[in-house]
Amino acid sequence: MTQPQQQRRGRRIAMSGAERDAFLAEQHTCRVATVGPHGPHATPLWFTWDGGCLWLYSIVRSQRWADVGRDPRVGVVVDAGVEYLELRGVELTGSVEVVGEAPRTGEPNSELASVERAFATKYFAGTPDLHHDGRHGWLRLRPAKIASWDFRKLAAGG
Repeated sequence: MTQPQQQRRGRRIAMSGAERDAFLAEQHTCRVATVGPHGPHATPLWFTWDGGCLWLYSIVRSQRWADVGRDPRVGVVVDAGVEYLELRGVELTGSVEVVGEAPRTGEPNSELASVERAFATKYFAGTPDLHHDGRHGWLRLRPAKIASWDFRKLAAGG
């Protein structure tokens, strides 16, 4: 797997790999921007991060799904904080690919086993099994570029 492009600007406030992984594990909502026939389309979505890929669980009959079917390029932002010196976040860009059947019905898939277990644990009160409703599918983003920021480092003099 190709490594994401290194962040060149804002290195002073960039998260380390471990900080980024912890941040993405604790956050619950990302914002996904796609390119549609009438321009950009941005929507909130649940996700899981496996340390190298961002996994998006999307309704397959959505504008987002139609958009990535035409153009798989996306931009994703996960952020937190209210006050300036609390702001932190991660931006990931690249192209997504569908993994597994769409919509997902629960057919055994070794590529999705750990992803679905992590997603279910994160969002459904610690249950290890993901209920498949026949409406959602998985999109995998292998980021071409990752940028991060943690303004708390400014407050700490970092």
